[in-house]
Amino acid sequence: MMGTMKLGNLDGRAVLVSDVGAIDVAHASAGEFGPSLRSVYDRWDDFTAAALAFDAVPSPFVPEQLGPPSPDPRQVFAIGLNYRAHAEETGQDVPDVPATFTKFPSCLNVPFGEIALPADTVDWEVELVVVIGRDASDVAATDAWDHVAGLTVGQDISERTTQMAAGRQFSLGKSYAGFGPTGPWVVTVDEVADPDDLALGCSLDGETVQDARTSDLIFPVPELIARLSAIVTLRPGDLIFTGTPSGVGVARTPPRFLAPGQVLETWVEGIGRLRHHITKGS
Repeated sequence: MMGTMKLGNLDGRAVLVSDVGAIDVAHASAGEFGPSLRSVYDRWDDFTAAALAFDAVPSPFVPEQLGPPSPDPRQVFAIGLNYRAHAEETGQDVPDVPATFTKFPSCLNVPFGEIALPADTVDWEVELVVVIGRDASDVAATDAWDHVAGLTVGQDISERTTQMAAGRQFSLGKSYAGFGPTGPWVVTVDEVADPDDLALGCSLDGETVQDARTSDLIFPVPELIARLSAIVTLRPGDLIFTGTPSGVGVARTPPRFLAPGQVLETWVEGIGRLRHHITKGS
């Protein structure tokens, strides 16, 4: 694995992000990698080796230009009830296997922007999101981190009425336009102090509504990759939303939901922050 790296999506182009600016991957590699993010993930091992030799001067950028760091994944996996306290607050049993659904890729959203509400029962769910960097099929948990390109921040925005309709429509209720913010970049695993124990949370207008650590996951990242890859092949650029901790709005008394005019901020320790203005949908 190469040294520390942050991979971002700047105006649709793969970039390496630092404190002083961004390096365009396609330009720095003389066209060998990029400009698409998918082309980088598809050759992740080659890319991480080549990136060590990139010799380019970073250019200034503003975070609001960034897009989702894996904008067109082949598959998006999402895990429900993966924190014990969240299962308890929703009155459900702790699962024996990961409760898995999908967020359709068309719901992916930028890390800084807007989330439009299609209804008045829309909820927040901070999540650590895993980005796959190598094909993973029947991978042992002990080898799982070797198949990860990096980690990013996500929100599993959920329209609860749709989610619970018709015997539960999780995938639809969580896939309205803009309901999958991710970013602001992908951080390689070696850049975080302990990828199995990261603080995460989110706030509404400055009020913290979720605050937890990923060490409380029922199924940690390596086990999720092992369980999922035992059934399907995970592909480079695929996303795994690993689950949300306690503090969601629907479990409060009375229930509390997102409202137009609010600002939702989301963070994961060692990775970064998202910021979204909540607006009324058309």
